[in-house]
Amino acid sequence: MRKLIRPTYPKEFSIGFLLLIFIFSTFLSHQIFDVPFLEIRNSNVYPGMILVGVAVIIMVLIIWEEFLFPIKIKEVNNEIVFRNRRNKLKTQVFIYLFIPAIFGFIYFEYEINHIRFFLWAAVCIIAPVVEKLASGINNYNDFLKLANDSIEFRNNKKVGLIKLKDVLNFNLVKDDHGVIKKIQLLKLNNEEVIIDLDEMELEAFYDTINSYIASHYQHMLSKTAVSSVS
Repeated sequence: MRKLIRPTYPKEFSIGFLLLIFIFSTFLSHQIFDVPFLEIRNSNVYPGMILVGVAVIIMVLIIWEEFLFPIKIKEVNNEIVFRNRRNKLKTQVFIYLFIPAIFGFIYFEYEINHIRFFLWAAVCIIAPVVEKLASGINNYNDFLKLANDSIEFRNNKKVGLIKLKDVLNFNLVKDDHGVIKKIQLLKLNNEEVIIDLDEMELEAFYDTINSYIASHYQHMLSKTAVSSVS
């Protein structure tokens, strides 16, 4: 199943965006509590509203996982590795559990409007689960390793270790703008291997990948044309 690809933003923009979401959701969450808006100042619902804002932020961080779990790049000698954080899924499950805990606390500690409460709780609890199922729950340990003599990768359940000496044809599939989308390999035994860089969410590292391929695999690329996809 194809992952949902989300762009990578500067940290300053991301933090500001999260802060706006927190303020906006905290303000709107007053409708959960059985207190007229004009009387909120005289009530004790502010801590509950802040907790709802925290629950919304946790939901956003799980869905927008690149903020907490950006793909890491490691270069050692002539090898370069792009990898997801290994404990990403476990950490996401752990912080996810705070969402039902927050809504459970609010349910027992405050007078609430039940319909609005359950609508808010349903969105915050269900949305991260749906997103994980839709974007591929097996991507928590995806990686791509480029070396002088081999290419190794894991994309969801697709795993491969290709020795370049066994490769007959090395082909780059690019879009109309010349951006690499896939690495297409034809082995000597006629087995075709396609490494989909889009699915592996490596769009932030296309320039690095392209530079490495140009400097280490140029002798192989010269034997084949570069394909293009729209």
